[in-house]
Amino acid sequence: MVITINDMIYEFIKRFSEKQFAELIDNTLLKQDVSLDIVKRYVEDTRIYGFKNLFLSPYHAKFVLRNRLSEDISIGSVVGFPMGFQTIKAKLSEAEELLSLGVKEIDMVMNLQAFRDKEYQYVEEEISQMRDIVKSYGAILKVIIETPLLADEEKIRATEIVISGGADFVKTATGFFGATSIHDIELLARVARGRIKIKAAGGIRHAIEAIIMIFLGAERIGTSSAVQIFNEFKNLRNSIR
Repeated sequence: MVITINDMIYEFIKRFSEKQFAELIDNTLLKQDVSLDIVKRYVEDTRIYGFKNLFLSPYHAKFVLRNRLSEDISIGSVVGFPMGFQTIKAKLSEAEELLSLGVKEIDMVMNLQAFRDKEYQYVEEEISQMRDIVKSYGAILKVIIETPLLADEEKIRATEIVISGGADFVKTATGFFGATSIHDIELLARVARGRIKIKAAGGIRHAIEAIIMIFLGAERIGTSSAVQIFNEFKNLRNSIR
């Protein structure tokens, strides 16, 4: 039986409340030209709407945590962002500082240079070492493979490496090099087969996109348009009731 987009939306809205939908979203603010006033607004939005995390740059994550602006929300941050070509030691040091401050989830960019050089053992070792330090703090590790820059066979290989390295999630993209596609989610879900969770990120700005990606296998959405997506979802629910 062919499932249409309308079928997906209807089934999804029946299954997920507004609260449950918000808990699938990482509210994200990783642009360079961001003021502290905008950061504070995102903190408040995350609190009001109940998003899973607020993802900030290391600099802003430190500011928010040090000034105790986030006591009732979860803060995530990034390592090796957005290029991923730092050494393992540099990435571990970055993660250690963030985790010691109270960051609950780390999104690390895979070393794409090493991957392209077919240094797969190096890439897996980086993930494995990062997993160990993240787990020592009881935190969550997601690894970004940058799907917009990869051919399908590379996406498959990268996902298998992330699984072998022991990460909690494979994440599609930073958003700096292109958007995540529906095809990416379908492909990664076929590879993952329940062995790892999938975070979709990069160019996701509307509720319908998020719904389809979750329906197809994503268990987390990363977006700077979280409030807009939530409100669109709320409107869809109201229109179907």
